[in-house]
Amino acid sequence: MHEFKITARDPKTAARCGLLKLSHGEARTPCYMPVGTQASVKALSPEDVSACGSEILLANTYHLMLRPGAELIQKAGGLHVFMHWSKPILTDSGGFQVFSLADLRRITENGVQFQSHLDGRRWEMTPESSTLLQHKIGADIIMAFDECIPYPSPEDYVDQSVERTTRWAGRCLQVHRQSGRAGAQALYGIVQGSSFPHWREKSAKQLLALDFPGYAIGGVSVGEPQEMIYGVVEMTVQHLPVNKPRYLMGVGKPEDIWECVERGIDLFDCVLPTRIARNGTALTRMGRIILKNAQYSEDFTPLDPRCGCECCRNYTKAYLRHLFQAEELLVLRLVSLHNLHFMNEMTAIIRRAIVENRFLEAKEEFLKSYKR
Repeated sequence: MHEFKITARDPKTAARCGLLKLSHGEARTPCYMPVGTQASVKALSPEDVSACGSEILLANTYHLMLRPGAELIQKAGGLHVFMHWSKPILTDSGGFQVFSLADLRRITENGVQFQSHLDGRRWEMTPESSTLLQHKIGADIIMAFDECIPYPSPEDYVDQSVERTTRWAGRCLQVHRQSGRAGAQALYGIVQGSSFPHWREKSAKQLLALDFPGYAIGGVSVGEPQEMIYGVVEMTVQHLPVNKPRYLMGVGKPEDIWECVERGIDLFDCVLPTRIARNGTALTRMGRIILKNAQYSEDFTPLDPRCGCECCRNYTKAYLRHLFQAEELLVLRLVSLHNLHFMNEMTAIIRRAIVENRFLEAKEEFLKSYKR
């Protein structure tokens, strides 16, 4: 099942609210998807993730293929049953992880040959195998296998990569439709093209001709300057259909979400909120708090007095700093829980602002406080 309905638009920008209906429930957009790479959002239980307000999460095909294996997950009843998560799941195709194995992989027309980062075992991932793996995992939204290239890349290689990504997308779509899974799982295409407007346009138009139910913008946050991300989003969104979801892959800093919602993006994912939480950094409306700093040793106030999460209701900065100093595992859960709650509350603020036709005012107000 896959339905997407736009429920509100901001009159001054491209920002919009939507309702995404999937086989395992609904997700309100714009939304942030926490990253559960290996069928777990690090330091948090699925109950924690749900209690924080998350309506959809992301898992990773590459990592789940290597361990525990898609066949085992299928035998368990699918990823929802295996990890005890009843809401929607999106799986990426594995393309970005293969991209990150630059010294351990070889790209051919058929797919990518690579060595496992775990044990050195040799694998090959093709558009067909990536799609079939995601069928076994059972996510609500699955992604076409693409080639993610670094920034900068020479234009002639970008040309080759875009054409290859389109051919691979067509192969993914063919095996997906033949499998009979199209009704239960939605396959999204991924627009590539690096920083070149004409290749982004070409990639988008080629994928639109294949008629995917949703589209992602890939190949961002791969080494380019921050402002270039916004430019890539602008140049790509103008070629995507207005009535289908738009997913910006791997981007999730609070300020980036505001900027890219303004440009028409609906879905985001990023490891940043939980990763920095495990390193002692909390996201608050007043900006980032580095809990390991000595200034918090006698600070008996919550991370954010306006936050209603379990951490802020019950614990102080001084206590959290003590836990980090003592290397107590509890702090990893508490700060991760807070940061995830922060991301979901921020996207709720964004949605309310769009409905109330005050997105730009809300953005200025939020970022002024957050960046101070």
